[in-house]
Amino acid sequence: MLSLLNTGVGRLRLIGYLEGISLLVLLFVAVPLKYFGHSPGLVKSIGPVHGGLFLLYLFNALSVGIAQQWPFKTITWKVLMACMIPFGTFYIDHKILSRISGN
Repeated sequence: MLSLLNTGVGRLRLIGYLEGISLLVLLFVAVPLKYFGHSPGLVKSIGPVHGGLFLLYLFNALSVGIAQQWPFKTITWKVLMACMIPFGTFYIDHKILSRISGN
């Protein structure tokens, strides 16, 4: 896992995992607890963490896309949109990022 930190694509993959997990926890654990369990504490703690990871993922995706000279219309756009869909970062990691040389 630490070998992912050696390249830009590797760091993007690691941030994608963390961002994807935070989105799933927020959507499927924290939000139901807030509205059905009347306990907003987890949303208040996970929400900002997810927001920070979301922004970090976006900035890293753009940075890696520029460094790797990815075509925006085909690869960069898909990588950017992945963080807005539950399980999207995991799908993009499997279909695109894990296959890019330099990992």
